[in-house]
Amino acid sequence: EFCSSLAGIMLLEVFLVLGTLLIYFLFSKKKEEMLPFKDGWWGKGQKPVTKEDSSIRPFKVETTEEELSDLFRRLDQARFTEPLENSCFHYGTNSVHLRKVVSYWKNQFNWKKQVEVLNKYPQFKTKIQGIDIHFVHVKPPRLPEGQAAKPLLMVHGWPGSFYEFYKIIPLLTDPASHGLGDEHIFEVICPSIPGYGFSEAPHKRDFNSVSAASVFYELMLRLGFNEFYTQGGDWGWLICTNLAQIAPNHVKGLHLNMVFVSKLGLTQLLSVLLGRYFPGLFGFQDEDVRRMFPFLKKGLYKILSEFGYAHIQATKPDTVGCGLNDSPVGLAAYILEKFSSWTDMEFQNLEDGGLERKFSLDDLLTNIMIYWVSGCIVSSMRFYKENMEKGIGTQKHEKLTVQVPTGIASFPNEILHTPQAWAKKKYTNIVSFHFMPRGGHFAAFEEPELLAKDILQFVDKVEKEQFWKKK
Repeated sequence: EFCSSLAGIMLLEVFLVLGTLLIYFLFSKKKEEMLPFKDGWWGKGQKPVTKEDSSIRPFKVETTEEELSDLFRRLDQARFTEPLENSCFHYGTNSVHLRKVVSYWKNQFNWKKQVEVLNKYPQFKTKIQGIDIHFVHVKPPRLPEGQAAKPLLMVHGWPGSFYEFYKIIPLLTDPASHGLGDEHIFEVICPSIPGYGFSEAPHKRDFNSVSAASVFYELMLRLGFNEFYTQGGDWGWLICTNLAQIAPNHVKGLHLNMVFVSKLGLTQLLSVLLGRYFPGLFGFQDEDVRRMFPFLKKGLYKILSEFGYAHIQATKPDTVGCGLNDSPVGLAAYILEKFSSWTDMEFQNLEDGGLERKFSLDDLLTNIMIYWVSGCIVSSMRFYKENMEKGIGTQKHEKLTVQVPTGIASFPNEILHTPQAWAKKKYTNIVSFHFMPRGGHFAAFEEPELLAKDILQFVDKVEKEQFWKKK
């Protein structure tokens, strides 16, 4: 009798423990769904007690003769290293080609003309959480009667800038003039990530993607947008993802041209081993198999051979940054290498890195000049340390899903491919996933029309189905 009552008590305890775990799991899951807004203060010194100036001030890119003469002096005094014979871009930027770029920079590139190009769209600055935030804000030239423009926040990454969006902006603010119809017309806001371009760099440690998302959320509210769409690749992918986690009731849709999932379950790990042989079992399409396998070559080896920069920037950004901030030629070599390999890995087999196959030298140098004149290369690199220092997969935002309607444009030459089967673990409401016909990492810069079309069809789906109202 004693034994049976003891067994009964033990059984009761087991049920109590299981019940408690079940209740905890159910309730904690509900609570976990939103990411807390990060209310930081990133200015110098102590946070002042007075209220922050929230005015929005017009901004123009300006350049002085002193800046230009200093640049030309440094370009004239550059020291080049002979590349190895037939090494093309396999060792990084080939200095034979780099000499040609520098020669163009000194003799043909017209920065003053490019400054006019940069200033053709209205730009502004406003103080948020103690630092000046720079952004481009373009309204549609015309709106059909009874139609409102849809606010769209577009966020760049590294080593890019707000300038990456200059070719896609007119396709979104005036789609009818570009043969894209007038059903959805956007008002586009492109901020510079703090520490990039003309946004002030944080003066304190710990400014990560959640901080940037919180700042941009505040920016959108300050501009009077209670509901808006977001779009991003590279760091823009993570910042926009975090923004959708912080403000799911304000973000109507999230469109991404790069997706990376840091937490993979057993099924995903098994799919790495077996997905090539049993694609249907893991939800892989033929295109997933083509892009991912053999996995050692297209996954692991690629990470090892291409992500050295990320390891440096996530550990000691200020050391290597010193050299890049001091030498325009060093800065160009460092940035151009990414515009070569991230556009198409095959470009490493070319002596000119294929740089001008997809971009003009004027466009590439304009992006480099944004880094040079603002002196932002070090602060832009620090963003890696702030995001990765605590380890990949450890932060709260990485453990939370995204419930906002999501559209993914998957470009074939993106550095790493994430199949929809993996993406939907994180993004639980994918309403469109497309394998794009061509293009790489810098999608808006390289293939503005393809990206614009994908954004338009995604927004059309969200609006017609009113997905955001079902959240």
